[in-house]
Amino acid sequence: MNPAEIDNRNLEVDPLRQFGTMGPTDVAVDIKTYRLKVTGAVGRSLSLSYDQIMKYPSLTEVVLLICPGFFSNNGRWTGVSFKTLLQEAQVKNEAKYVDINGANGKGVRIPLEDIEKKKIFLAYRVNGETLPQKHGFPLRLVYEDAYGYDWVMLMKLLFCNLVTG
Repeated sequence: MNPAEIDNRNLEVDPLRQFGTMGPTDVAVDIKTYRLKVTGAVGRSLSLSYDQIMKYPSLTEVVLLICPGFFSNNGRWTGVSFKTLLQEAQVKNEAKYVDINGANGKGVRIPLEDIEKKKIFLAYRVNGETLPQKHGFPLRLVYEDAYGYDWVMLMKLLFCNLVTG
């Protein structure tokens, strides 16, 4: 199944207990020292604590997560909009992509134009519950129309490097 070709609007939300897991499930996070960092082609670098992230306006979207050959989970994800963070960081006009790096060196590059078109945000809740450790606590990238391997588990640090070309 290609997530970009599936209309999940009429699918039921899967209970969290049925969610498959991917990536490392044993990474402990010290929430007191955790920081979300936004740097690169920005006018203002950000270093946000978990508590600061939680104070941003939240959004909730039902987005289908597909891990090819293993599972698909339709979940109600809640978090902070990438657009909000990038506006606060004052993204420079020459920036074309955002590089997102998470746990164990896993990363993804997203064209900035996709952030305007798709449901792409940082989730800290799923189905009304705080994101469990095995699903990426404290933050997971939700990336509509992308396979699960691009839903980076941001357990230690998110480093957004806005790059050109």
